[in-house]
Amino acid sequence: MNEQVYQHYRPEEAEFIDLVYDGLHRVDNHYVPVLLHFLTPREQMIAQQIVEEYGDFKIAFYGGIHATERRRGLIYPDYYQPTDVDYGLTLLQLHYPVKFADISHGKILGTLMSQGVDRNRIGDIISDGEQWQVVVEHEISTYLIHSIDKISNVGVRLEEMPAELMLISQEEWETESIVVSSMRLDTLISNVYNFSRQRAKDLIQQGNIKVNFTLTERPDIEVSEQDIISVRKFGRFWIESINGRTKKDNVHLTVNVLKR
Repeated sequence: MNEQVYQHYRPEEAEFIDLVYDGLHRVDNHYVPVLLHFLTPREQMIAQQIVEEYGDFKIAFYGGIHATERRRGLIYPDYYQPTDVDYGLTLLQLHYPVKFADISHGKILGTLMSQGVDRNRIGDIISDGEQWQVVVEHEISTYLIHSIDKISNVGVRLEEMPAELMLISQEEWETESIVVSSMRLDTLISNVYNFSRQRAKDLIQQGNIKVNFTLTERPDIEVSEQDIISVRKFGRFWIESINGRTKKDNVHLTVNVLKR
């Protein structure tokens, strides 16, 4: 592996880079596909870049029959033709008294992780405005079905569903073109949500911000393409592309903002 590859990414991404290279080496040694856990959009971008740079092999991503944010990666030799089954996904439906209870994305995720399940084994959590489903790795689906009977104080039952019955998410995203003075986290948040940078900094330092689903309290961290920024009580947005700089050296971005 070329050690210089690390300089193109953040220090905290080194472990993930090693994981991708480990997968490539296994494909190289055994000439069989290697399946990765669920990846964030930025991890998907990094994995794609590494596999393309390595050459000889391919990578594909899949998280369900509809467009998904979190997807598993499959590294495979040229001869191989991946199918949906290769990605090891199970779709779980949550049954609960819809008219008398309130369930949210955060409550579902919290319950799943309270069972000792790592975040990277859970895909998208989907709602059509009334029903809820979650995509998980097949190996943990039976455990979750038998372990979870409540979310918050609401009685629930998890049931495995055919992949073709996956709900279409009712989330609405709005694409915006913005110009920012820097790629600092506080600068991006203040621009997207149209409030002061000091307020953005306060939100970060108070523990209200996640970058790629990881809590951060540093206003000065640099964000980049495919990063997802979650802002408690405001929603989330992700950086689709960096489109160059203006004459005043500001950064021109395309972002997608979740409508609330």
